[in-house]
Amino acid sequence: MEIIKAIAIVVGAYLLGSIPWGFIIGKLNGVDVRNEGSKNIGATNVTRCVGKKAGKICFALDFLKGAIPVLAAQFLIAPDWQLREYVIIAALLMGVIGHMFPVFLSFKGGKGVSTAAGAIMALAPFPLLIALVVWVVVFFISRYVSLASISAAAILPIVAWVCYLTEANFGKLGGIPLISNSPLILIFLTLVAILAIVRHRSNIQRLLNGTENRFGKKQEK
Repeated sequence: MEIIKAIAIVVGAYLLGSIPWGFIIGKLNGVDVRNEGSKNIGATNVTRCVGKKAGKICFALDFLKGAIPVLAAQFLIAPDWQLREYVIIAALLMGVIGHMFPVFLSFKGGKGVSTAAGAIMALAPFPLLIALVVWVVVFFISRYVSLASISAAAILPIVAWVCYLTEANFGKLGGIPLISNSPLILIFLTLVAILAIVRHRSNIQRLLNGTENRFGKKQEK
């Protein structure tokens, strides 16, 4: 029974992650975001091309794409099942991979930051909270969304590992530990963070060249 639930959760994670909300929201507003702005289907480009409200809706939907499969794995798979951790990890990865390589858009998707944030919030809320604080600080100082996202992705596994190695324990939120006590899960959190940074390699090159666009009022509609 658990194996059937596990397969359903993992496959469902990829299919849910593949729903291109940014593309759909853009089309509903008469815009193909793949041809405008940064040409990305994420919330930042939706905000730039369609507007703030549309961008917030896109972020929330992409966030939920990551959170729902991980929550499903945590609450539907028996706690004592020996493969439970692997199912949680697979749900996290497949949700993010679905956003990055969506089957519904010929495997050409976004960078996966919002979806990864949702998955990690459902898995290790405290490290994500610290990463979000870093994102906000870096963004408001630099006005570069890409730099903020890269900084947040870099700090997240560091916080998670420090908390694990120092045996920090902040309790639970809705039955979810605020800090993961599983080195296996922490390894995969690290891999997800690295993947998110790698997906920003073009942004990193533009930042180094001084050609990356700042996110400002004049870019919004």
